[in-house]
Amino acid sequence: MPLPLPDENSKRFIAVLNKKIEVGRLMNALGHMTAGLAGKTGAADEMCFLRYEDQDGGVHPHISHFPFIVLKADNSNQIRTVRAECLKRGLAFGDFTGTMTVGTSQEQQERTRATREAELEYYGIVMFGETGELKEFTRKFSLFL
Repeated sequence: MPLPLPDENSKRFIAVLNKKIEVGRLMNALGHMTAGLAGKTGAADEMCFLRYEDQDGGVHPHISHFPFIVLKADNSNQIRTVRAECLKRGLAFGDFTGTMTVGTSQEQQERTRATREAELEYYGIVMFGETGELKEFTRKFSLFL
């Protein structure tokens, strides 16, 4: 018998994406940020990934039990503010900037290293944590439609 699942509203993933960036680039950034967050936080158990099985026995693995909410920011500075709040609170997050888009990974790292944080253009940020805490500083954003 499977173990009982935690309250699905107790935690969540929240992504805040810059509405000024072209949607294709945002989807790429969202993929990179989410893969990094899930892969390197060491919180896979806490993120509660489930295995779904269809009637034919097909497996649909690694789907989080918790909601994944995508919100929109008006600009890069709003995302910078969210990032600062995550750092202050010690929350798990991943972000993506314009310096990470052209060339090889090494070139992107060099370009990022050569850019002051205040000059980075944030495409987005994705975070995971307690619903109440995340809502404290993300509730001002609307859904990304």
